[in-house]
Amino acid sequence: MKAIKYIYKILVLVAVIGTGGFFWHHFSTNRTIDQLLNKNEELKTAITNLSQEDQIGYAKVLSQETRDGQLFTKLLFVEADPEDFTKHILRKEYEIQGDVIHFDTLIVTFGSELVMDGTERAMYLWRRIYGEKQTPEQGFPIETEGDPSPRYTQLSEKLSIEDGNLFWDEIWQLSNNPKRLERLGIKAVYGNAVYRQLKPGLIYIFKVSSTGTLYPEIIPDL
Repeated sequence: MKAIKYIYKILVLVAVIGTGGFFWHHFSTNRTIDQLLNKNEELKTAITNLSQEDQIGYAKVLSQETRDGQLFTKLLFVEADPEDFTKHILRKEYEIQGDVIHFDTLIVTFGSELVMDGTERAMYLWRRIYGEKQTPEQGFPIETEGDPSPRYTQLSEKLSIEDGNLFWDEIWQLSNNPKRLERLGIKAVYGNAVYRQLKPGLIYIFKVSSTGTLYPEIIPDL
């Protein structure tokens, strides 16, 4: 009987410690996220140094063929380095049913509170590609939600592993909490999906307007 009581006490103690650890981690994590965006000078410097971009990637048709009466488009998608558009940091091939393709991005705009020179900065995160016969949820991922974007390695290098994980997880998730965005100094997080009917022999360069809107510019594939 004493042994049973002893084991019971140990189990209760483990449960209490585990519960306390959970709440401590939850509290400290939330606190760290807020401090990370508002008080981390290294992160503010990295955000200030974000390039003012006008071209963030391109796509082109590799082949189109009809199978069983259905048209399929095989395309190459390239994500460009923000410092050098000719440098490719991500290359993926996709096959989509049809020839009308949607390209979905997540745009994050940082307010003056997080930018040292008082000028807004923005990040452009590629989410997914899907055809007109698919729902967005059925689309194919470009970048992995929650993971660091390969286009912003210089920003990630300014953060510790723990802070980096917190930053990227929150950036991908914050679009559903506008009040928290304002408190953290992020002006907006919103999606921008553009679509085009893709044809062989053309390159579709994705450009950013002065207002932050994404649009494709079409040039011949020389």
